[in-house]
Amino acid sequence: MDLSQYLEIFIDETKEHIQTLNDQVLILEAEPDNIDTVNEIFRAAHSLKGMAGTMGFKRMQRLTHDMENVFSEVRNGKVNVNADIVDVVFKCLDCIEGYLANIVESGDEGTEDNEDVIKVLNDVLAQAEGATSTVEEQKQPEKEEVKNEEAPKAEVSEDRKKYLTIPIADFEKNAMLEAKEKGMNVYATTVYIQESCLLKAARAFLVFKGLENKGEIIKSVPSVQDIEDERFEFDFSMFIISDKSMDEIKKIIENVSEIEEAVIEEYKIPDVVEDTTPKAEETEKKEAKAEKQDKKDDKKTPAKSGKPVVNRSVRVDIEKLDDLMNLVSELIIAKNGLVSVTGVMAGSDQSFNEQIEYLERITTNLHESVMKVRMVPIESVVNRFPRMIRDLSKKLNKEMELIMTGEDTELDRTVIDEIGDPLMHMLRNSADHGLEDTIDRLKLGKPKVGTIRLDAYQDGNNVTIEVSDDGAGIDVEKIKAKAIERGNITEEQAEFMSDKEAVDLLFMPSFSTAEKITDVSGRGVGLDVVKNKIEGLGGDVEVSTKLGEGTTFIVRLPLTLAIIQALMVDISGEKYALPLNSIVTVEEIPSEEIKYVHTKEVINLRGTVIPIVRLNEVLDLEPAQKDTEEEDDDSLIVVIVKKGDKQAGLVIDHLLGQQEIVIKPLGKFIRVPKMISGATILGNGEVALIIDSNTLV
Repeated sequence: MDLSQYLEIFIDETKEHIQTLNDQVLILEAEPDNIDTVNEIFRAAHSLKGMAGTMGFKRMQRLTHDMENVFSEVRNGKVNVNADIVDVVFKCLDCIEGYLANIVESGDEGTEDNEDVIKVLNDVLAQAEGATSTVEEQKQPEKEEVKNEEAPKAEVSEDRKKYLTIPIADFEKNAMLEAKEKGMNVYATTVYIQESCLLKAARAFLVFKGLENKGEIIKSVPSVQDIEDERFEFDFSMFIISDKSMDEIKKIIENVSEIEEAVIEEYKIPDVVEDTTPKAEETEKKEAKAEKQDKKDDKKTPAKSGKPVVNRSVRVDIEKLDDLMNLVSELIIAKNGLVSVTGVMAGSDQSFNEQIEYLERITTNLHESVMKVRMVPIESVVNRFPRMIRDLSKKLNKEMELIMTGEDTELDRTVIDEIGDPLMHMLRNSADHGLEDTIDRLKLGKPKVGTIRLDAYQDGNNVTIEVSDDGAGIDVEKIKAKAIERGNITEEQAEFMSDKEAVDLLFMPSFSTAEKITDVSGRGVGLDVVKNKIEGLGGDVEVSTKLGEGTTFIVRLPLTLAIIQALMVDISGEKYALPLNSIVTVEEIPSEEIKYVHTKEVINLRGTVIPIVRLNEVLDLEPAQKDTEEEDDDSLIVVIVKKGDKQAGLVIDHLLGQQEIVIKPLGKFIRVPKMISGATILGNGEVALIIDSNTLV
């Protein structure tokens, strides 16, 4: 048995338990007398301790054990929950996250003992017991548990000695007799694992590993393979040959975390090998029962799994996978139909066209079904933010609350993995810059507690996320003054600059209006990161603000980065793709309607002045040659694109039609301008570049 095979499970489960603990401790802080929350925290801490012990992460086990002890005293009514206890528990969770980060990176928990946090936990316990218990006494969790469990067990009932019913084969009996002749001991033992244990196969592995150097296990029931595959209930039996004492063997077994009991005695080797038939049947029944129970547990797993976690695996509803399989089958049928039609295509063009249309419908459905499989609720990213806002509230000495809606809104996995940092920056910005100090809020007649909202919802083929606050809003004049001071703009430009253009200055690199640098903000590395990351995901961000009332950041993101609808266009004889979700309309504009503003070409489209971009110039292409002499420059085909509330007109030569395209990255070895977001392979094998209209705007 290889312990590393459980590492991925351990990481996934630990992330879930840490998130559960963060959520529940936040609830406990607001409701200190909520006993259900205390029980939930205790269970999660207990599970974390057991899992860490199983994997051999002793530092994590020790820390979670002490945290579990504190909540055991809270459950018993000996400790009252207060701000200090909540703070130290959050410190514990931060330490555990540190251990987990090391484990993910290197497979080892590191060397940090976090003695300062453990000392605080032990001080809480010492106060609860009314004594000055030392840290050293508190460091022996497992021995205390064993001692406490051993006291009431004066006698062991016969039904706990399951090894008595195990048949012994001739070669096993001979091995035992030879060992006896050499002065060795033969022990029979049944090991019972606690039913709350999550990784019982791993527990059994640690028992086997512990006994490796102390003797030889000549038989186990169930077999080692069945134990490794978790095809057993919460007990297993062994016959051990060893020169060690019975107490030493028992101690090794019971030192493994979450072993309930080890029943052990010296085995009396039978003179005659027993008739194994009925007992073999009994063993088969037991194994069948274990297998049945295992299947039952497997059925329960999806219900237990709860919300998805951000990691390299995705939990998918089985119905979605069934749909995917059915659509693939339909695709094969359609393909076969197409192949058969091509043979007689000359006489049945209509039939051929129908098959092509059917194939297109099936592939579209297949795309949608695959999309559903890849979609992950945004909850998996935002569920860590309540804890972050709570910590910022204490650090900034401001009272604030976070309200979230639309956590079940789904985004493609590739987008979900990247959106966490931009959202975190915006929330920190709202907490530090947006919300006023408590005293200032009271003077202005605002509620004492500031409100930050995070709202997510689907809007067509995009997902919109809004981060808003009821704070002071953005002082446009202050931004202009800072920009003039930094040399970003001149005083003349500031005079003619609109409020929206002034607010957009916040997204410039290294720009900050903070009076002093703190560990929360002031270095100007927040909003430019937000803008670059979101635009890199094919989205856009804009700001809406009202002085004295608050600010809202609006982020729009595409549902997926893998497959998009695009408008194929021809520019100077080359094919390019424009993402359809950024296109407003396509217009044919007479040449005489092109005007100039500050030497830049613009058009007036239904009362809106829109700058135009000649793509052949931007892409450094020769102007297209006219096909005939009749073709002239009387009109231009202009594709109107938008980014937020800004628009631009892209001048092209010909429209080629709408097409569903698969985005392929160009790779890091090809240096391309930002306006090219990738490439796609067309049906005839040609490669077409995809133009990022956001960058052009």
